[in-house]
Amino acid sequence: MKKLTGLDWRLLLLASILLGLSFTGAVWVDHFDDPSIGYFLLLQSLPYALAAWLVLREGEAARGRRALITILLVAVAMRLVLLPELPVSTDLYRYIWDGRIQGAGVNPYLLVPADPALASLRDGAVYPYINRADYAPSIYPPASQIIFYLVTRVSESPIAIKVAMLVFEAIAVWALLHLLAARNLPCSRILLYAWHPLPVWEFARSGHLDIIAIAFLLLAFVAADRRSPTIAGISLGAAVLVKYFPAIAAPALYRRWDWKLPVACLVTMSVLYLPYIGAGAKVLGFLGGYFSEEGFAKGSGFFLWQLLQLLLSLQQNSMILYFTAAMLVMLCVALLVLVRQNTASPDIGGAMLLAVTFTILSSPHYTWYFAWLIPFLCLYPTVAVLYLTCAAGYLYFAHWPPTLAEGGVIYGPCAVLLCAEFAFRRRRKWEERHGNAVAA
Repeated sequence: MKKLTGLDWRLLLLASILLGLSFTGAVWVDHFDDPSIGYFLLLQSLPYALAAWLVLREGEAARGRRALITILLVAVAMRLVLLPELPVSTDLYRYIWDGRIQGAGVNPYLLVPADPALASLRDGAVYPYINRADYAPSIYPPASQIIFYLVTRVSESPIAIKVAMLVFEAIAVWALLHLLAARNLPCSRILLYAWHPLPVWEFARSGHLDIIAIAFLLLAFVAADRRSPTIAGISLGAAVLVKYFPAIAAPALYRRWDWKLPVACLVTMSVLYLPYIGAGAKVLGFLGGYFSEEGFAKGSGFFLWQLLQLLLSLQQNSMILYFTAAMLVMLCVALLVLVRQNTASPDIGGAMLLAVTFTILSSPHYTWYFAWLIPFLCLYPTVAVLYLTCAAGYLYFAHWPPTLAEGGVIYGPCAVLLCAEFAFRRRRKWEERHGNAVAA
C-alpha cells in the first residue's frame, strides 16, 4: 500500500478517520449556527495532530511525489464531502448580496439590505439569511467586494461562493509548496495545513472569505522570495483589502531601504478603493459599528483583559490602558522583526510571531479568525500554535463573548506550551554551544 500511496499504514488509517468524521459531520450538522460543528472540529483534531506528528517526526511515513499527491487527494476528498452542504455561518449570504447589488449598480457601502430602494433585488433564497440586514451596510473591504461581484456574475448560488473559496485555497496550497521547496523542507509538511479540520470546515462548508486574504498574503511571500517587491506589495495590498489582518505581517515582508513594496501596496489599495469612492467616508462600511457590536470597546471577550481584571481589579474604563499596552507590544514585536532581518528572503518566522501575538492579544470570538495561523505551521511547526488552532473549535460551545474560564481552555494550555517550547529550544541551543566548546 505504501508503494501505491507513498504513505505508511498509520497515516492512511488517520486519513480514513478524518474522512469518516467529515462524512459524518456533513450529515450531522444540518442547520445555521449549529454548535455540533465544534464536536467535529475537536474530534478531528486528534487524528490530525497525530498525522502532523508522524509527518514531522518520521519523515519516512510520508515521502516523495506519491505521498504528496495522496495527502492532497485526502484533503480534496474532505472538502468535497462538505462542499454541497448548508453553510453553518450565514456570512456567505452577505457575500452573495453584496455581489448582486453591485451587479445592479449599487454601492454596497451606502444602503442596508432592508432599504426600500433594494426591494426588487430581494428573494427567498438569499435575502432572509443576511445578517444585520436592517441596520448594517457591508463591512467587507473593496478587494473582497470585487471578488463577490465577479463570482456572482457567474452564479449567485452558495456553492459558487464556496467553490471560489476553494480555488483560492488551492492557490494558497501552491504558494505553501513553493515556500517549503525554497527552504528545502519536505513537501509532505503541507499536511499540516491541508488536513487541519478548521479550514476544511470554515472554507469548504461555510465559505468564509479569510482564505482569500490568506492566499494573497502567501503570494506576497512567494513574490518576496523571488525578489519581486512590486508584486509582493500588490499582493499584500490586495490581502489587506480583503480582510485587514494581513497588514500585521507587513514588517516581515519589508526589506530595509526598499521603497517598491510599500509604494506598490499603497497604490494597489488606492486603486481598489476607486470603484467605491462614491461612498465617501462611508467606504469603511459597518466597520465601526461592528467593533461596537462585538464589544471590543468595552473589552468583551478579550482573554488577557479579563485575566488582568481578575488579578488587578481593574475598572471597565481602564480598557484604554489595555489597548495602549497591546499596541506597544505589537510595535515592539514589529521592531524586533525589522531589526533581526539578516537575509534577502522574507521573514516568515517573524510574520508568524506577529500573527500569533496579535491573535492572542485580540482573542477572536470566531473560529475562522484563527485560520491564518495554520499555514505558518507548515514552515514553523509549533505545538502551542497547533493546539491554539485546534482548540479554537471550542468557541462553538462558548458563551458570547467567551468567559474567562472558556478563554482559559483555549489560551491557558497554549501559554504553557509556548513557555515549554521556548525553554526547550533555549536549552537545546545551550547544549549545542556547550557541546561544541567541549569538542573544541
